[in-house]
Amino acid sequence: MPIKTQFIMKTSLQATYESLIARHDLRPDPAQAEAIAVLQKLADQLDGYKPPVARHVIANFLQEPQAPARGLYLYGDVGRGKSMLMDLFIENVNVAKRRRVHFHQFMLEVHARLHHLQTGPEEAEQILPRLARDLANEAWLLCFDEFHVGNIADAMILGRLFSGLFDCGAVVVATSNWPPDELYKNGLQRDRFLPFIELIKQRMVAHRLAGAVDHRYEQMRGTLNYFSPLGATATGKLQAIFKQLTGGAEASPLQLPVEGRLVAVPRAARGAAFFSFGELCSRPLGSADYLALAECFSAVVIDGVPQLSPEQRNETTRFMNLIDALYEAKAKVFIAAAVPANQICTTGELSFSFQRTISRLIEMQSDEYRQKPHLG
Repeated sequence: MPIKTQFIMKTSLQATYESLIARHDLRPDPAQAEAIAVLQKLADQLDGYKPPVARHVIANFLQEPQAPARGLYLYGDVGRGKSMLMDLFIENVNVAKRRRVHFHQFMLEVHARLHHLQTGPEEAEQILPRLARDLANEAWLLCFDEFHVGNIADAMILGRLFSGLFDCGAVVVATSNWPPDELYKNGLQRDRFLPFIELIKQRMVAHRLAGAVDHRYEQMRGTLNYFSPLGATATGKLQAIFKQLTGGAEASPLQLPVEGRLVAVPRAARGAAFFSFGELCSRPLGSADYLALAECFSAVVIDGVPQLSPEQRNETTRFMNLIDALYEAKAKVFIAAAVPANQICTTGELSFSFQRTISRLIEMQSDEYRQKPHLG
C-alpha cells in the first residue's frame, strides 16, 4: 500500500465508527467500541506529535524532546474486526507520513532492503539502525496487519529493527491473532526473541479485542463453500465470498517467505487469499509451503479444481497436502470444482488415499468446523 503523504482533515474516529453503526454498515459491538476508544485516544495523542525524524535539526537542538508516543498492539480471535478497526484508524488519524501494510509483506521488503544495504561498506551491526532510520523517515506511523512471526530469519532481526524504529520516535499499531507472549511460540532460539516481546510491551499498549462474535462467520452463516460445476457462475460466487471475507478491501499480490524461498500469493487482503487450482497445485510447492499458507491465512478461496486423472499424480498429491494443512489449521476453505468432492479423484493409485481428503472437504463445509478458531 502506498505511504500516505498528505494531511487531510478527518472527522474523529469515534464519529466515523458511530456513523457506520447508525447506517447499519456495522453491528453494535461493545468490544469494538472499547477498542475504538483506545484508538481514538492514540489518534488524539498523535495529533501534533513530532517524532525526532520529523523535526528540523535546529528544532531538535532547541526544543525539549517530546515523550515518545506508545503504539497499540490489538489482538484477538479471527473475525472480531481488528483489520477493519485499524483501517478506520489510519483513515482518520491526522498524520501525514503513515503506512498500512501486511506484516509478511513488510518483512519481505525489510529482507530485500537489508540485502541491498549489505552490498555497501557498512559493518553488519550498522545496517539495521540505518534501515530503521530510512523506514521512519518514509513513514513514522506504521500500521501492520496480521502481525505474526513464523521463521527464525524474522525473529532474529525484529528486536534490533524495532529498537531502531522506536529510537527514531516511530509509532507502531499492529493487529494480531496472538497476544505478545505467544509470538514465535516454540520457535527456534526463542530465548533470543524474548527481549523483543518485552520491547513490544514497553512501547505498545496491548489491547485484547475480546468480542464473543466472529463477525466474518456471522455474516456468512449458511453460505455454501463448495460449488460445482466450474464456470462463470461458480467463479462469481467465489468472488462475492472473497469480497465479503475481506470487507471489500483492495486485494493485492504478496510474496510469502518460506524457508528461504518465496511463494507467490496472487490476491490477498485481511487474512484471506484467492488462488486458482493451478497456482496452488500445478507449481512445485510442498508441505512447508502449504503449512505457511495455512498459518498466514484464516480463509482460502480456490477456483478451478478439476476432476483429477491418474496421470495428474503430482497435482493430486499437492492438493491432498494442501487440504491437510488447511484442515489442521482450521482455515476456512471455499472451493469451485468440476465435480462434487467425492468425484474429484476416483481412479488411479491415489484414489484410496484421497478418501481422507474427501472426508475433510465434506467436514469443512459444516457449521461446526467453520465455527472453530483459526490455529495458524
